[in-house]
Amino acid sequence: MDKKNALKTNLTMLTDFYEITMANGYFTNGLQNTVVYFDMFFRELPDNGGFAIMAGVQQLIEYLENLNFTGDDIGYLRSCKIFNEDFLQYLAHFHFACDVWTVPEGMPIFPGEPIITVRGPVIQAQFVETMILLTVNHQSLIATKANRICRAAAGRPVMEFGSRRAQGPDGAVLGARAAYIGGCCGTACTICGVDYGIPALGTMAHSWVQLFDSELDAFRAYAREYPQSCTLLIDTYNVLKSGLPNAIRTFKEEVLPRGYRPAGIRIDSGDITYLSRKARKILDDAGFPDCKICASNSLDEYIIRDMLVQGACVDSFGVGERMITSSSHPIFGGVYKLSGVEDGEGNIVPKIKISENVTKITTPGFKKILRLYDRETGKAIADVITLHDETIDDSRPYEIFDPDYVWKRKTVKNFRAVEIRRQIFRNGHCIAPQRTIQEIRNDCRRQVDTLWDEVKRFENPHRYYVDLSRKLWDMKNRLISKYSG
Repeated sequence: MDKKNALKTNLTMLTDFYEITMANGYFTNGLQNTVVYFDMFFRELPDNGGFAIMAGVQQLIEYLENLNFTGDDIGYLRSCKIFNEDFLQYLAHFHFACDVWTVPEGMPIFPGEPIITVRGPVIQAQFVETMILLTVNHQSLIATKANRICRAAAGRPVMEFGSRRAQGPDGAVLGARAAYIGGCCGTACTICGVDYGIPALGTMAHSWVQLFDSELDAFRAYAREYPQSCTLLIDTYNVLKSGLPNAIRTFKEEVLPRGYRPAGIRIDSGDITYLSRKARKILDDAGFPDCKICASNSLDEYIIRDMLVQGACVDSFGVGERMITSSSHPIFGGVYKLSGVEDGEGNIVPKIKISENVTKITTPGFKKILRLYDRETGKAIADVITLHDETIDDSRPYEIFDPDYVWKRKTVKNFRAVEIRRQIFRNGHCIAPQRTIQEIRNDCRRQVDTLWDEVKRFENPHRYYVDLSRKLWDMKNRLISKYSG
């Protein structure tokens, strides 16, 4: 293989060019050791939903652990003829030395929250912007879409079938990883079984059926090869007139004599609701009530929900293009903004971005997120963003208020306040505990269960409140008054 065309594992140069030009400017202005704080947050929920799912942290860790500029990288930058030579020598000895806090993968997240904060020298903290956004935006988008689809399936397994529709190899592999975190039971993407231990699943293609002289011959050959897990694709020609009768005959003549029960049938076209109801009765009458019916074909959460409401007899779903691309809302609009600068004495000077578009006004300072859980129900009540050194005494009633409509207030009682972010890097060294993909997926399911059903609605979900502490709200409004007046 030509190494120049091989997939790079060192992604240091996968960055917007202006990150490097700014770094050069910081260096030549003597600002390279200035300590700053950057926050990643997003402003809008995909599909107008009630929440999103955090994903991509593990890939971010791998990126940060491998940050270094090679000789070829320095050579390329030198050839641009715009960078200071001392700056290039600084990059040649670059060592990541920042602190990083993130919301763990699998956790529900909401607009405006600092889901990632990076503290460190400005050149470094600014430079990692592109990959932080690329990694977390993509996987959070797919995990969120997958979670919606899996919830629509109402407990039925959902398989990720999207590799061939993904935007490139990374889109397929990391998209499948995110979909598994969001709730999928497995993936058709085999490499994810190798790399992440995600169950690799699949049946057959229409081409298998077409290759044989007859549909029955194709089914027989497949059943002889895989009698212990025989699932037959029955819509190559005609589901009810040929596909299902040939499948039943194959089950009786090839699967049962070998001591197995048929695993299932798959329908990939037509009116699946109607066909699945018919197929269910025919299978039951033939003595195969345990034979599962799998549906695929451009499904999403709305189609799956409607199919089930209309009585579809489907036991599992294979979902591809509309999940792996989040086709209904293919953008997760995370941004990365400066929120503070240390003054040299350890004091944090808050920074804010002002805009006539109020949704683009940032929240300044070094912050943390506290999630308030009801002690009786275990349900999440609201999130409160506070300054990093604030606490909430959950042994006493606490008043929360809408940061935009401050007259909307509520006093919460009998709750526990839990800081949901974790530090994953200290002085450039990873301190995050290893978590398996199965642990992350299970945590996701448990955390989504803490949300009220009203927040989980697909249409017009209840708004989950993300409030500011009074101290943080006051500081933000002082800065707004200062810079807007």
